[in-house]
Amino acid sequence: MRSPDSRHSLRPGLMQGIGMTSQRTRDRMADRLARQGIADRRVLEVMASEPRHLFLDEALAHRAYEDTSLPIGHGQTLSQPWIVARMTELVLEEAPGRVLEIGTGSGYQTLVLARLVTELWSVERINALHRRAGERLRLLAVHNARLRLADGGHGWPEAAPFEVILLTACASALPEPLLAQLADGGVLIAPLASRDGEQWLVRVRRQGDRFEKQRLERVRFVPLLEGVIR
Repeated sequence: MRSPDSRHSLRPGLMQGIGMTSQRTRDRMADRLARQGIADRRVLEVMASEPRHLFLDEALAHRAYEDTSLPIGHGQTLSQPWIVARMTELVLEEAPGRVLEIGTGSGYQTLVLARLVTELWSVERINALHRRAGERLRLLAVHNARLRLADGGHGWPEAAPFEVILLTACASALPEPLLAQLADGGVLIAPLASRDGEQWLVRVRRQGDRFEKQRLERVRFVPLLEGVIR
């Protein structure tokens, strides 16, 4: 994405935050994530340095570094910090160059990924969220992320193949178009609903025409929905 110009400069102090949005608060969040098992120092350093509070409405900014998910409107949420860190850690285990994110949402997970991977594509189905995320990422000078308003279940076929595809919403079944867009040896990381209604984070690795699925841990995400809301 293009770097920001002077018209969109952040107000003094907004980037670093004060009180419950301060650097000290971010450092405490990173320490908590480390105690919760996040081991990749790159993930911890990025999450300690980036302003998560800018990805929420001002009324909720003071809660940005709590260990909870928070609403971002349109029935969507900003995932709790541990989930963002865990999913980013799983992406980085693959040493990826090209990553596709399904569900841009607020843009915070997009930001964290963009700081750590070479090239990132991100798809969002709700236009208001898509536009707002783009504005935030431009303000933060994110240069290596491409955003698209589209049905996430279709992926981004003309940019495929991807080494990693990350879903940030829960699917009832793995979308075939996304599996087809994985590079050989690539992985899809996604919350997947089981028959009993539980959600599990799964890792699916492509080996030629075979897809090997590994169940990781229980999670809770909003559902992956079809269509585009303009």
